[in-house]
Amino acid sequence: MTTESRLGLRFQRRQMLKAMMALPIAGLMPLSALAAEVAGMLPEGTVDEDAGTWRLRVLTAHEWKTVCSLSDWILPADETSGSASDAGVPEFIDDWLEFQGGELLVQIRGGLAWLDAECRGSWQQNFVEAPTDRQRVMLDRMAYPEKAAASDAVGVAFFSRMRDLVLSGFYTSEMGIRSLPYVGNEPQSEWHGCPPAVLAKLGV
Repeated sequence: MTTESRLGLRFQRRQMLKAMMALPIAGLMPLSALAAEVAGMLPEGTVDEDAGTWRLRVLTAHEWKTVCSLSDWILPADETSGSASDAGVPEFIDDWLEFQGGELLVQIRGGLAWLDAECRGSWQQNFVEAPTDRQRVMLDRMAYPEKAAASDAVGVAFFSRMRDLVLSGFYTSEMGIRSLPYVGNEPQSEWHGCPPAVLAKLGV
């Protein structure tokens, strides 16, 4: 893939996400329909194939490792697809943070710093250096707003934004869209109408 092609893919994906976030009906649409409508079947195209690694835009090497770890905690590999990092989500996040900058970059960078500070305070280790059970303890503190302590408000807000970024990145990737129960954009030999179970669920 040429440099020009990769830059075109980055711009296309940015514009797709910008459009998706601007749609007033986005919160009412099923994720599968929204992802397919806005993103189509985008190729991955996020990794610099010439260098063999991603050239970081705004994240430091340490922040990058933490984002990779958090991404795979949020969306691990399962029987339908690979993990978030397999789909190029950390690359997407670094690119999107460069593009958006401002408040979003400050919140993500500040959240990553808060996460490491809390881990060092408890275990003298940064998040990525901590064993799985300790990482899970930290994630449990951030992932459930209704159960979180008031002192963890920064972490809760950070994790919410991080989760949004991971889901946005994954479900606008080819891997993410292929993992959805959606058969649009593919020719069908015949159409039998909407399945009765779906109509019943919708109350139609």
